[in-house]
Amino acid sequence: MIVWHFFRVFLHLLAGLFTCGLLFPFSSPATQEKLIRRWSRRLLAICTVDVVFDDRSQGLHAEPAMIVSNHVSWLDIFVINTLHPCHFVAKSDIRSWPLIGWLCEKAGTIFLARGKQREVRRIYEGLVHQIQAGKRIAFFPEGTTAAQGTVLPFHANLFEAAIEAQVPVQPFVIRYVDMQGEFHPAANFIGDMTFVDSMREILKAPKMRAELIRLPAIPTRDAHRREVAQQARMAAQQALNIAETA
Repeated sequence: MIVWHFFRVFLHLLAGLFTCGLLFPFSSPATQEKLIRRWSRRLLAICTVDVVFDDRSQGLHAEPAMIVSNHVSWLDIFVINTLHPCHFVAKSDIRSWPLIGWLCEKAGTIFLARGKQREVRRIYEGLVHQIQAGKRIAFFPEGTTAAQGTVLPFHANLFEAAIEAQVPVQPFVIRYVDMQGEFHPAANFIGDMTFVDSMREILKAPKMRAELIRLPAIPTRDAHRREVAQQARMAAQQALNIAETA
């Protein structure tokens, strides 16, 4: 059964390659978003992941805005894409993943090499221009994935792009739960786990529910990036009922 599930994922990745290679060049941005949204929903369905959207923004959501979220799994990108197809800032390691790295690149993912300040500056300047051009930008400010029940400190650098582009920060949180509402262990993508290891755990595990929670937007006018980053992290911790940590 697990082999069959892997084969279905492989076929779906091939369909994504076909879509990006042959349809994207001739599609409008709106059509591309529709295709990304549909492809992401189908991938999650094959992985037996249901997505539930929970709007806790109290009417204070914003667009255009820079989207940020906690980071649990490679699934996060596709969960967010079911609602808002985005251009993600992601670590450069993802580009080397079989098939899915190429798909992420063609879908507009911006790859960032770790520990290279010059690279961060270059990406930051590009983000400002893209936001001002109306593109929807998203990133995971923890910088890496964290086990469920944990929100790592948020790196503040890229929040400066939202401040300079004069748009709010729109925080989301993602949690993966089982049918009893408890954190689903198969979603964790941490340590030395590879993409294939993670996929195997997800495909052989019982069905999970991905909860995508939208929180109130955070204004950036006259704000400092560290303050905005801390507000976003505190909002994520509160939404996930996680006590303040260092």
